[in-house]
Amino acid sequence: MSSSATPHVAVIGLGSMGYGMATSLRRAGFTVTGCDVSADAVARFVVDGGKGAKTPAEASRSADIVVSVVVNAAQTEDILFGKDGVAETLAKDAVFISSATMDPDIARRLAKQLEATGRHYLDAPISGGAQRAAQGELTILASGSAAAFAKARPALDAMAAKLYELGDAAGQGAAFKMINQLLAGVHIAAASEAIAFAAKQGLDIKKVYEVITASAGNSWMFENRMPHVLDGDYAPRSAVEIFVKDLGIIQDMARNARFPVPVSAAALQMFLMTSAAGMGRDDDASVARMYAQVTGTKLPGAK
Repeated sequence: MSSSATPHVAVIGLGSMGYGMATSLRRAGFTVTGCDVSADAVARFVVDGGKGAKTPAEASRSADIVVSVVVNAAQTEDILFGKDGVAETLAKDAVFISSATMDPDIARRLAKQLEATGRHYLDAPISGGAQRAAQGELTILASGSAAAFAKARPALDAMAAKLYELGDAAGQGAAFKMINQLLAGVHIAAASEAIAFAAKQGLDIKKVYEVITASAGNSWMFENRMPHVLDGDYAPRSAVEIFVKDLGIIQDMARNARFPVPVSAAALQMFLMTSAAGMGRDDDASVARMYAQVTGTKLPGAK
């Protein structure tokens, strides 16, 4: 840790997840500097008692731990090695915690590049949503060296209700997350198909929700996402484009492994169709709206 009494953490990416994680770290007693492409997000964090920085390099200058909470591998690589990247300023013994969902091979490459400079890399995808991020109750799927875990552990403890230590090298955490995303995407697509089909049958979909959540056909995603359909509220908690990306990564991994994944391939097409219909930035339950549009089915909130 740094010589200061309070460990210093930089959080790069103050979106719905990153903001909650930064808040949880502050609550746990860390000095936290936030950085985001949105100046408004940084300003909000400063008003809430955090510190702000304009670039990842600036944010990481005095940090013992950097938590990167961005969307994908390309953004993670840019934060590490791009212009004003953290690799320029990160202390030699500091740890970079990467929370983006990405192909395991890319996680391994980024870890190797950073570790060659004398810093630590922890592959640590997250699950749980914005509310659990704000409560410090995420599930973190982490893999990395013993030294990376030791350095990152105080921050991990502040952000997670469940921390899974899944291996001694980067890539394992990413692979576990992709299995989760395969199931999550398939379950959202299936739930959306079911609720729209129920509406087409003339069923009361509120009653359908009540019955299915008490029956064997229920899933966590049906229970969590279908209220958005019942309310006609597609403000993005998790956007359609997230699953276009993640199910696309799964297709790439599966093709390279010569492993068939026909169910997740079908789910990917449903998300692609929803995105193509103009709903890519809307809530991922919008797959139900896509089914409704294609079939002339009326759902709550439809014009």
